Amino acid sequence: MKQQNPYELVIFDCDGVLIDSETLASRIDAEELTRIGYPTSYSDVVLRFTGLSSATMRKMIEEDWGRALPSDFDTIVQSRIKQSYRTELQAISGIDRLLHQLSLPRCVASSSAPDKLRLGLELTQLWPHFHPHVFSSVMVKAGKPAPDLFLFAAAQMDTEPARCVVVEDSIAGVGAGVAAGMTVIGFTAGGHCFEDHGQRLLSAGAAVVARSAEELGVLLMTSEVQPRSKIAEGTR
Repeated sequence: MKQQNPYELVIFDCDGVLIDSETLASRIDAEELTRIGYPTSYSDVVLRFTGLSSATMRKMIEEDWGRALPSDFDTIVQSRIKQSYRTELQAISGIDRLLHQLSLPRCVASSSAPDKLRLGLELTQLWPHFHPHVFSSVMVKAGKPAPDLFLFAAAQMDTEPARCVVVEDSIAGVGAGVAAGMTVIGFTAGGHCFEDHGQRLLSAGAAVVARSAEELGVLLMTSEVQPRSKIAEGTR
């Protein structure tokens, strides 16, 4: 007998999960921060800021630096990132095939701004898989690692949090999913994921880690990821 899937909704992060954009954005962030006098490497940006909104990242830098970023910093960075999208952006390998095969309802919940989300998903031909169910952190009071965005997405999709599974590549995103009472699959197929990234996601609360879209598809379509309640019962 086929096992019933314990989930009713898959919530996908976007950057680093659907589109391989974190490598582009992190490189540009590092270059622009270094240019204005806040020396930062690509790996620094990946480890400190992946999964966070631009506003949260800006606040962290200003608190650490002790001064405000230039007023045009975000405009310059976002312009460069969007240009890199048009010339370099690719979908995560195998993700389009997974989405074609996935029968579960799905949505996107991302820290990116709505216009950037749409651009990235349209350029990689993934927009039709999700429209109109694409949610941005600008729609809630607090972005990741707060649970607000995932709870908002679940409410918009009329699904109880416990019946949601989140696919995330960032520590902040995993924390947000766990805080929302959802089961989280860590995802390490993005080009920005270092060798130990999967273990870091597990330490943050991910139930399991998928290293590719193919592995993710198996987990989502064969019900092999236990809900958080079941995981807790098994560890008592």
